[in-house]
Amino acid sequence: MKVMKKLLAATVAFCAFSSVALAHDAQGVKTEAYAHPTLFKSQAQVLVDSEYSNSAYLTGGKILKTKHDKINVGNKDNVYVKSWAKDVLSLIKDSQLKSGQTTSFNPKAPTLRSEVATMLAEGLNLEVPSNYKPYSDITDAYWAKDWIYKVTEKDVMIGYPSGVFKPDQPITKAEVFATIAKLINVDHSTTQVPTYKNQQLKYIPKWAYGCTNEVIASGLLDSVPNTEQILEGEYLSKVQVAHLVGALKKNYAQLQNGSAAGSSVAGGSLCGATTVKVKLLDRLSAKTSNIGDWFTAKTTQAVTVNGVSFPEGSIVRGEVVAVQRPGIKEPGYIKVQFNYIKNGDDKQCLPKQLASASVDDLKNPNILARLLGAPLSMAGRTVGVVGRGVGAIANVTGNGLEEVGDELADTLTESFTLHPGRGAASFGNSVVTVLKGTFDITKICASSVFGVIYEVGDELVYVLVPSLSNSSALNPNEEITIVF
Repeated sequence: MKVMKKLLAATVAFCAFSSVALAHDAQGVKTEAYAHPTLFKSQAQVLVDSEYSNSAYLTGGKILKTKHDKINVGNKDNVYVKSWAKDVLSLIKDSQLKSGQTTSFNPKAPTLRSEVATMLAEGLNLEVPSNYKPYSDITDAYWAKDWIYKVTEKDVMIGYPSGVFKPDQPITKAEVFATIAKLINVDHSTTQVPTYKNQQLKYIPKWAYGCTNEVIASGLLDSVPNTEQILEGEYLSKVQVAHLVGALKKNYAQLQNGSAAGSSVAGGSLCGATTVKVKLLDRLSAKTSNIGDWFTAKTTQAVTVNGVSFPEGSIVRGEVVAVQRPGIKEPGYIKVQFNYIKNGDDKQCLPKQLASASVDDLKNPNILARLLGAPLSMAGRTVGVVGRGVGAIANVTGNGLEEVGDELADTLTESFTLHPGRGAASFGNSVVTVLKGTFDITKICASSVFGVIYEVGDELVYVLVPSLSNSSALNPNEEITIVF
C-alpha cells in the first residue's frame, strides 16, 4: 500500500506539471525554471532534456519555444559561441537518436564527418540543393543526409573519388583545419610549423601547415575549450568543433574580409552580408527580462534590406527568446531575435539566422539611475529568494511529516501483528526521514541566506562598478551591430 501511495503521489505531481507543458506543446519540451544561486552549485536555470530538438523555457508559468537559430547578446561575456555550440550539439544528438543511428551521444568523443557537415551547414545557413550527386553510402534515411548534400554541393566539404562520403568516419584535427581554412581569408604562413600559445601542434602533417596556420591566425581557436587537446590530440571533440564553427559563424564577415575574429565590422554591405547598426531604446537584463519580452531599437545609419531602403532612425523590433539568470560562476545572458525593420509603411522581416551581433558602445545607466533602481531591485530579488526558500522548506516539511506518519503507523501495525523486526525497521526509517529532512531544511536555509547575500552583493556591485556585475544587460542608447 505504501508503494502504491507513493506511485499515486508521483503520478499526480507529474500530471500537474504535464498539464502545463502539454497545453503549449503536446509533443514534449525542454524547460528551464528559475532558481536563486546556491552554495551547492545548482544552476540558475534548471534544464530538463526531452527527445525533441527544439527548446522551450518555463517563465512565469508559460512555456515558450525557441529554435536553434537565435542569437545571444551579452555585454560581459561572449556567450554566443558557447550557446550556439550547445544548440547545434543538441540538434545532432536528437537527430541521431530519432533516426536510430545510435543509442548514445558522447560530446567529448572525436567528431564524425557527418557531424562536421551538420555544424557547417547550420553555421553557414546553407540551403538544401535542388540537384546533387548522391553518395553510395548515404541512404535517404540517414540522419545527416540533407546537411551532407548542403556542404558538398557548395564545395565546403568533398566526398571521396570512389563515390562515398564516409559519414561515420572520425575527421582528424588537420582535416577540420583544412575545411575551415577554405572558408576564410586571413594572412598566414604556409611553411612554418604550426604553433599555438607558443607550443607546437602535434599530428599536423606538412600538407596541413598552411591551413592550420591560417586557422590559428584567424583567432578562432581562442573560442575552443581544452587547449591541451588542441595541442596534443589527433582529433577534436564534438564540443570543440562546435565551438570552432560557432566562432566561424560569429566572425564570418570579418574573416571573409581578411580580418581576424573579433575585429569590428564596417557599416553597410560587406562580402554579401547586410550590416545593420542600431541603438537600443529599451533595457534588457539577464536578471529582469523574460522570454517573450519585446524590445525596440532605432537604426543609426541608412541600410538596405531585401532591396528596400531604410533611412537612419528606422525602427527595429525584436524579442527575448531565452534568458539565463546569473548564478555562481554562471554569468547571466540574454538570447534575442531581431524580427523586423520598419519605416512608415515600409516593413521587412529580418533573417532569423545571423552572422554576428556585437555591442559596440556600452553606456551603463548613470550612478543616479542605478542608485534609484537598486532598492527596488534588491527588495524584489530578496523577496523572491526568501519566498522560494520558504516554499521549498514547506514542501520538504510536508512530505517528511507524511512519510514519518506512515512509517510510525507501520511501526505500530507491524509490532502488534507480531513482526517486531519489521516494526523496528520502520521506526528506523522514520528516524532517517527526520534526519534527512532536517539536513535538507538546513541546506535550504543556508542556501537561501547565501542567495540573499549574493543578490544584494551583486546589485551593489552593479551600482558601484556595473562592468563587474555577474549579469548581462543592454541599456538604452547602447549600440549594436547586427550582421546578416
